[in-house]
Amino acid sequence: LGAKPTTSLKIGIMRAPTLPPRRGNVAYGLIKGKKTTTLKPKASNNSTKGKLGKKTKFVRDVIREVVGFAPYERRCLELLRISLDKRCLKFCKKRLGTHTRAKSKREEMSNVLVAQRKAVAAAAAAAKKE
Repeated sequence: LGAKPTTSLKIGIMRAPTLPPRRGNVAYGLIKGKKTTTLKPKASNNSTKGKLGKKTKFVRDVIREVVGFAPYERRCLELLRISLDKRCLKFCKKRLGTHTRAKSKREEMSNVLVAQRKAVAAAAAAAKKE
């Protein structure tokens, strides 16, 4: 008279069912269907996209050595030499269009200046030894 049925598994929104262990190769119940092996997804190339490769770096270095700097890059170097970093950033932003590109270009040009200074210092040290 008014007795409620009891269920051991709650299926629905509240809780996912706990699956019983498979007995042999018999497909029945909640674990019915064809037995399959789960495949691992292939590693995507998202992590390598945009990274500078050896060949590309070499080609860019050769081109930089042969062609030199663009006029705006030479002006950027001059601004950095006289310690006008902010003016250099504004100038690069005007020429390149975005703040992020301007920051990376300013960083690249400051690295070029550091390399030039190191080369001059190394040449001076070599001349001093001789």
